[in-house]
Amino acid sequence: MTTQQQQLAPSIEELEEQEQRLTFDRFTYDDAWVLGSLMVELARERRLPVAIDIHRGGQQLFHAALPGSAPDNDAWIIRKRRVVERYGAASYLVGSRFRAKGTTFENSSRLDADTYAAHGGSFPIRLEQAGIIGAVTVSGLPQVEDHRLVVAALEKFLGRPAQAPGGSTD
Repeated sequence: MTTQQQQLAPSIEELEEQEQRLTFDRFTYDDAWVLGSLMVELARERRLPVAIDIHRGGQQLFHAALPGSAPDNDAWIIRKRRVVERYGAASYLVGSRFRAKGTTFENSSRLDADTYAAHGGSFPIRLEQAGIIGAVTVSGLPQVEDHRLVVAALEKFLGRPAQAPGGSTD
C-alpha cells in the first residue's frame, strides 16, 4: 500500500464502527435487488469499472459486471467473500488487522492466496438478531476504494450516514 493510500485508509476502529452501524433487520431477495441496483447506479455515476456481487446463505442473489471490469474481478469477488465467511468481518478489516500486527494476511493466515483474499471490497450482511448471513462484494478498484463503494451503498440503502468525529452525522 502506498503512503497516500495509507493516509486515506480507515482505521481499524472506523472499520469496526462501520460493521456495527451497517446492520440489517432483514435481508430479502428484493433487498438484494434494490441494494445491487443502487450499487450499479453509484458505479455508473462515477464511471467505475467494477463487478458487484451479493450472496446470502450460499446463493448468489445479485451480480453485475460494468464496462471495464474483467473475469478476474469475479475471481477476486469469490476470494474476498470467502474471507468474510471465514472471519466474520469485512475483508478490508481482516487485512487491516494483519497489517496492524506488522504482517500480512498472505504471510500469516496460513490460507491459500488463490482461495482467500483479505483485500477491501467484501462486507458482511449482518442481521441484528441472526449474525452474518451473506456478503456484498465489489472488485475492480484499489482495495480501499472497493471498500468505500460498498460502505457508501450500504449507508444510502440503510439510511445510516457516516458518523463524524464527536458522534454527529455528516
